[in-house]
Amino acid sequence: MSYKKLIKPFFDRLFALLALVISSPIFLIVALLLAIFQDGKVFFKQKRPGRNEKVFLLVKFKTMRDDVDQNGELLPDEQRLTWIGKLVRKTSMDEIPQLLNILKGDMSFVGPRPLLLEYLPLYNETQKRRHEATPGISGWAQVNGRNTIGWQQKFDLDVWYVEHQSFWLDLKIIFLTIFKVFKAEGISSEGVATMEKFKGN
Repeated sequence: MSYKKLIKPFFDRLFALLALVISSPIFLIVALLLAIFQDGKVFFKQKRPGRNEKVFLLVKFKTMRDDVDQNGELLPDEQRLTWIGKLVRKTSMDEIPQLLNILKGDMSFVGPRPLLLEYLPLYNETQKRRHEATPGISGWAQVNGRNTIGWQQKFDLDVWYVEHQSFWLDLKIIFLTIFKVFKAEGISSEGVATMEKFKGN
């Protein structure tokens, strides 16, 4: 029986359903606070490339306001990040709605993070291999630096995961993720609130 095609998707959906039930009080409280302090805007929705570059709609808690400058351009992330958004991001609670993506089969608990559609034409052939696996809420790159490492290192870690994916590696990543969440490590890269955009090789 294939771990990647059968066992992992089954347990992903099972534990996503259990996690949604258990976290429902937190889900409701966070949604209420975001609605109050972010002008009623609770969810961030964006199209992302999944396995084999199939596009899906990713859902997260929204942690930034939509403030713009005099030219109508969005202000830098650090200026739009609200205090409740910082708290939600620091504790990784912004990822909770992605349990719905797991239930739909678009995502897994563990896999390369789904990045922006605009990055697809910028990848080289090796970097594209990150899409051979189902994207995850956490991944090998996330437990090895998250937003504090450079893009090339992040892609190298993603491809390494694709080539070595297994039950034991996924279990290790899950435990390391829990440890990182409690330590609040790797939330942002130096000088920015999140991570600088990938501009190609």
